[in-house]
Amino acid sequence: MSAPSPAARGRLLVLSGPSGVGKSAVAARLLRDARFARAVTATTRAPRPGERVGVDYHFLDAATFRARLAQGWFLEHAEVYGRLYGTPRHEVDAVLASGRHCVLVIDVQGAATLRRDGVEAAYVFLDPPSRDELERRLRARGGDDAASVARRLAEAAHELDEAASFPHRVVNADLEAASRAVAHLLGVELAPLAL
Repeated sequence: MSAPSPAARGRLLVLSGPSGVGKSAVAARLLRDARFARAVTATTRAPRPGERVGVDYHFLDAATFRARLAQGWFLEHAEVYGRLYGTPRHEVDAVLASGRHCVLVIDVQGAATLRRDGVEAAYVFLDPPSRDELERRLRARGGDDAASVARRLAEAAHELDEAASFPHRVVNADLEAASRAVAHLLGVELAPLAL
């Protein structure tokens, strides 16, 4: 797969959906193709084991985040589970200027903010095959206590109700099929993964 021509500007892809639906997995699959890249987003949460500053996230304290927010540094921002998250404008602009499609994995409220602000993008809502499967995935992830899983399930019910506001919906029953469907919306045919 050849890299895109720098003369052609990429498109913004916004992947959204409930926690546990596989947004990060679909994004990771897309990012294996040179025509896609991601913007490094910012958060006020602490780094998880193995996460690197400026690679996985820009880790900011709440005061710095709010100061940058006031300066217009973010394309979008939201508070999710008590932490602030945002997408720096310069990160998105750099990816798009390179000719690659910029993949943003953001929650439903962040996507709503972008749509309300008229940000041009392919907005894709990832649906689980069923609510039971979503619950199974959330419980299988590990790392969350029972209260966190319950909170994510309650939020997922609200997020699934918002799915109709997205112009594109893809059911993530199979990672490869879902990734191909999302890429196809941008006119990209993903090559099969080498075994």
